[in-house]
Amino acid sequence: MATQAIAEDRVTRERLIEAAGQLFADHGFRKVTVREICRVARANVAAVNYHFGDKLGLYREVLQAAIDVMRATTDAAKLAGAGQPAEEQLRRWIAIFNQRLLGSGHDSVHKLIHHEMHDPTPAFDALVEQGVRPRVEYLSALVGEILRCPVSDPRVLRCVASVHAQSLAYVPNPIASRLGFPFTPTSARLDESMTPSSPGPWLTTSPIRPSGVKSARWGEAPTGISATRCLLMVSSTCTAFDPARV
Repeated sequence: MATQAIAEDRVTRERLIEAAGQLFADHGFRKVTVREICRVARANVAAVNYHFGDKLGLYREVLQAAIDVMRATTDAAKLAGAGQPAEEQLRRWIAIFNQRLLGSGHDSVHKLIHHEMHDPTPAFDALVEQGVRPRVEYLSALVGEILRCPVSDPRVLRCVASVHAQSLAYVPNPIASRLGFPFTPTSARLDESMTPSSPGPWLTTSPIRPSGVKSARWGEAPTGISATRCLLMVSSTCTAFDPARV
């Protein structure tokens, strides 16, 4: 009987995490109630307090899983670039980040983090220190080496924000589709976004670009790049400086 009770507790706990993960991703922490979570999880309303202490305890568990996904992406990108020159390390980081950002299966993670960044909870510090800071520090070291300046130089963080935000421009959204920039994240198109003939994360609004690619003159569109695509990239770079998006 004791073994069965332990197994049932484990199943209930997993159902609560799964239900809460989807609800928190869809609506954010503050708009979801314990009663709603328990209804979706088919659990007694007291189950959240029993397993997690309170709603925040459950939310911390859900957010930690999302943070672990972020850390796994950063670790995979660092491993892929190990031993390579800084520019190649950055290129490989962008490729892996884009593949995971646009791949299937992580939609709820992205939405959950989006809610946390725009409406922080007491769990915010964990997201910054475990998920965001290690990524920013790694990218800052690469950019600093490429620009031949210390990571404390203000240009470094601006470039890091620009690289990250330009990747986010590829996330499908209704506005991009309406403006003529639909992007289906297939493997081939992800590879295309990394070639010098497309702006991708290398759009020359930042001082970082692959060798052989020249900046367009002021007022001229880069060859082979649609105006809409460039505008979306520039716009996404600007949004990187919104404090809620750092």
